[in-house]
Amino acid sequence: MKKKIAVLDYDIGNVRSVIKALEYVGADPVLTDNPAIILNSAGLVVPGVSAFGACIEKLQQKNLFEFLKEYLSSGRKYLGICLGYQILFDESEESPGVSGLKIFKGMVKKFPAGVKVPHIGWNSVRQSRTTMSYDGIADNAYFYFVHSFYPEPEDPEIVSGWTEYGITFASSIEHKNIWAVQFHPEKSSKNGLRLIKNFVRWCVGSD
Repeated sequence: MKKKIAVLDYDIGNVRSVIKALEYVGADPVLTDNPAIILNSAGLVVPGVSAFGACIEKLQQKNLFEFLKEYLSSGRKYLGICLGYQILFDESEESPGVSGLKIFKGMVKKFPAGVKVPHIGWNSVRQSRTTMSYDGIADNAYFYFVHSFYPEPEDPEIVSGWTEYGITFASSIEHKNIWAVQFHPEKSSKNGLRLIKNFVRWCVGSD
């Protein structure tokens, strides 16, 4: 039997669509905030739709903040979606003074004046290099976005995809054991499902 894929339960955002997408591609997802279950899973998905500060506060309340830092540093496989991407960085203009996980150096910034926020709807992702996450997905494929802030990594080498919305921003990263995306693959039809399937295959092996 394949190992489970953990989906972090920290009361931020609707995880139902993420769980359904994982089930659709053949995974065995488990919604949990239990570190022991997470460590016994093949990979971890961290979704989230809320404010940066509220997200960090929830992680701290559930004693998951330091656990996540250790999990990520240990080399275990991780897929961050939306806030699950943003919290990997130092801090966010959305919540001044609140520290992120600081796995990567960089600031989460608000779209500049004159750009309609939130950025809602379908937009394309220009792949910066060949990656496992975009295997089988065409360059400039469309994904579904809902966000007002975006990470700006200091190291461009970790970026796997770029998107245009008033500016060019890093819409995804892939580095060692960490994949993270600003868009919502669980709401992005066949392209999103393919990315999720790629993650599952990476974690537990192909069928």
